[in-house]
Amino acid sequence: MTVTQSGFRNALIDADLAVPEGLKDGRGAPAGARFAVYRNNVVLSLTEALSTGFPLVHKLLGSQTFDRLAGVFVRAHPPRSPLMMHYGAALPDFLDSFEPLAHIGYLSDCARLDLAIRRSYHAGDAEPLDPLRLQQDPRAVMALQISPSPATQVLCSNWPLFDIWRFNMIPDAPKPEAVPQDVMVTRADFDPQPHLLPSGAALWLDALTAGHSLGAASEKAAATHPTFDLASTLTLALSTAALTENTTKEIQ
Repeated sequence: MTVTQSGFRNALIDADLAVPEGLKDGRGAPAGARFAVYRNNVVLSLTEALSTGFPLVHKLLGSQTFDRLAGVFVRAHPPRSPLMMHYGAALPDFLDSFEPLAHIGYLSDCARLDLAIRRSYHAGDAEPLDPLRLQQDPRAVMALQISPSPATQVLCSNWPLFDIWRFNMIPDAPKPEAVPQDVMVTRADFDPQPHLLPSGAALWLDALTAGHSLGAASEKAAATHPTFDLASTLTLALSTAALTENTTKEIQ
């Protein structure tokens, strides 16, 4: 009997499935015991990859609960790429509908933050916006075409996402406040870091990504968030290498 790739893969990640019929070991005997060892090693490796890729989720759940979650997730979402740095991209959406952990409402957003940090780490490089570009005629500054760098990731959450990350990852950090928070992840040096965004900054960054000039993006953010402050937002973005320049529009 021929062992199909799909049958082998499904049995490899699901201990409830029988060893594929026709699978033999090196001596031609049924490969039950050896397959069980191999299966255990594969699932263990995938669980470790998830634990490494989602440190905040792991910290919130603890090792035992996280490992049980990983076992369920691995069966539902086997790897689609041999590159483990990409594994687990479906975990945030998976957690949105995972009933056993539904009482931790912020868990899926925490997984999104973990994923954003990982994506920032692996993103391409870009030349940061030179602050001197802002020291020119105000009309020219407002016409600048800038955008978030490839390593810049933005998340908008209904939960105190930055405070949750800080409380769990930084010693002696204050407890989270019960407020929605927007977070920006940037990679100024080698290691990505989350930053709390001020009011309107997420919309401003989104507008820059969509191709709006600095002035148009600022007007868009201020129209929706009256407390939006361009100076403080630019200071944060420049100090974290969050922006890169595209082209400059000519002033008519």
